[in-house]
Amino acid sequence: MPHKFNDARRDKFPKAKYRVTNCSEYNESLRQRGDVTIWVSDDVVQNWTSPRRKTRGGQSRYSDLAIEICLTLRVVFRLPLRQTQGFMRSIAKLMGLDLVVPDYSTLSRRARGLNIALNRRATSKPITLIVDSTGLKMHGGNDWHEEKHGTKKARRTWRKLHIALDPVTGEITATELTTEHVGDETALPALLADIDDDVSRFLADGAYGGQGVADCLIEKYGHGVEIIVPLPKTAVHGKNAQRNQHIDIIAQHGRLNWQTKTGYNERSRVEAQIGRWKQGIGDHLQARDFNNQTAEAKIASKALNRMTGLGRAMYERVV
Repeated sequence: MPHKFNDARRDKFPKAKYRVTNCSEYNESLRQRGDVTIWVSDDVVQNWTSPRRKTRGGQSRYSDLAIEICLTLRVVFRLPLRQTQGFMRSIAKLMGLDLVVPDYSTLSRRARGLNIALNRRATSKPITLIVDSTGLKMHGGNDWHEEKHGTKKARRTWRKLHIALDPVTGEITATELTTEHVGDETALPALLADIDDDVSRFLADGAYGGQGVADCLIEKYGHGVEIIVPLPKTAVHGKNAQRNQHIDIIAQHGRLNWQTKTGYNERSRVEAQIGRWKQGIGDHLQARDFNNQTAEAKIASKALNRMTGLGRAMYERVV
């Protein structure tokens, strides 16, 4: 944000340098991410088959856990569905597990409507919530087909991923996948619906500066929630006392001092998490159906939280 408002004198802001203080522990956590035993435990056999249903209808052969494990391997190792089936079959053989692996069509069908809960560490204290969104590519034609075969230029479409992050634990608290036409403010209520923790501070960029966002947060968390969102230059005083206070701080001390006083600079953590998502998971969705894409996004969030639990890099600033 400082660069946006001070582009003419950007060179006067020296880039901060940091170094990792727990290199050995962090390197080991990176190695563990490629260990298949992290994603497939020995006790998976007990919960592999679906419990017998007591109502009318067909009996499922595989449990939701079995489907989720296979789809997690697909997301983490970026595999197509058929290769996921073969990969899981080889893992079961190497680990000596007597498992019948779901076929690729079953994985695709069962992914729709799969209930996926993010594995997060429980906390009794109110948390700080940082929210942002990014675009994810979808499967589609490429420019080579258009140039070589003269096909009609495909209309580019993409999905919008909304992320809520807890900066203390570094874990994703909730995700919401929408079409590209859904705005950040519109998707916020559905995103907050999956968060059971009490929120004391809310940080977001200017896209969440509408009155609807403030009303939604106050309705869910009460008037004590601190909303830290950058205001436009034309902002004027209104009925919201907290917003009026931010306007006064910016007018008296400047926007950069407002960022420091309110802790708005902490919002960069969610941008780093988005970069981590696209580097570790990828910048596109493998599934083609929207319901399957929603399940894929939630599984990816759960996998990233699992990676965070293995170990995080600890930094200190180099003077």
